[in-house]
Amino acid sequence: MSLLTLGVDDVARATAFYERLGWRRSSESTASTAFFDLGGPVLALWSRAALAEDAGLPPPSEQAFGGVALALNLGSREAVDATLAEVAAAGGQLTRAAAETFWGGYTGYFADPDGHLWEIAFNPHWPLDANGRVRLPG
Repeated sequence: MSLLTLGVDDVARATAFYERLGWRRSSESTASTAFFDLGGPVLALWSRAALAEDAGLPPPSEQAFGGVALALNLGSREAVDATLAEVAAAGGQLTRAAAETFWGGYTGYFADPDGHLWEIAFNPHWPLDANGRVRLPG
């Protein structure tokens, strides 16, 4: 995957939220689209209506859970807690506090201002490389 586009209700508001998390907006961004380098894939923020039109779909109606969660894996339980605290301070809505999982990990969830669900996780079974990317075992 090289690009992940999130349809948002207000590009400026969404951009400000991700910038409050310390993410750096690319100079390729415009007033209608923001781009963030995620260390491999690019996150794009674009109007929800424009994204639907571009995909050949009718205008979006009331937002509902779409069955998708984005995830950020970190190197420790402490990093998960610190990131969720940072998200809450930036205006994200914590939907589930971080807790131990049945599979030996530690995860919590938040929703961004447009309701996009993110999991913040520590998975001791998936090592991270020097760039923070997951390295799946063989």
